[in-house]
Amino acid sequence: MDEKDLIHRAKQNDQKAFNVLFNNNWDYLYNFQLKRVGNNQIAEELSIETFAKAFDKLSSFDVKYKFKTWLITISKNIHLDQLRKEKIKIFDSEIINDNYKNIFIDSNPSPEEEMIIDQNLDQIFHTIKSLKKEYRQILQLRFFDDKSYKSISKIMNQPLNSVKVKILRAKKLLAEKLKDG
Repeated sequence: MDEKDLIHRAKQNDQKAFNVLFNNNWDYLYNFQLKRVGNNQIAEELSIETFAKAFDKLSSFDVKYKFKTWLITISKNIHLDQLRKEKIKIFDSEIINDNYKNIFIDSNPSPEEEMIIDQNLDQIFHTIKSLKKEYRQILQLRFFDDKSYKSISKIMNQPLNSVKVKILRAKKLLAEKLKDG
């Protein structure tokens, strides 16, 4: 099956088409980012985030262009956004350090903060239950059972790269639901 057919099927939410597109393009995108950032973990995170975003926005992809070019463009933009955020964090922390060098802040939560944290945990658990079964399972395995990506891949009998994208997608859906809720 050619790439245009795969993209058409993926636009129809065909999971097998998503997986084939992912597997066909993973090495190319990952190696591209690895050359840019020089760090395996960062390259992997950027690649996973790129695929998640690409699959979320697949309906906007025009098949007259190359899919790999579109992925690279998304990936570059994600990386640039992260660099901008890091610069802002560094700038903010420098201002805080300059203004508050001699102030020590108590890092222990107050009773009110603990109550808010407990309420937030209840809301998170409730929101996780509202996700589809596969995302609930993958979040359970990763964050509550503390399983590695490889372990989850074996447990769910799915390719490692698919598990990584699904975890990212599940986290993104959870964050959106928590934000809206």
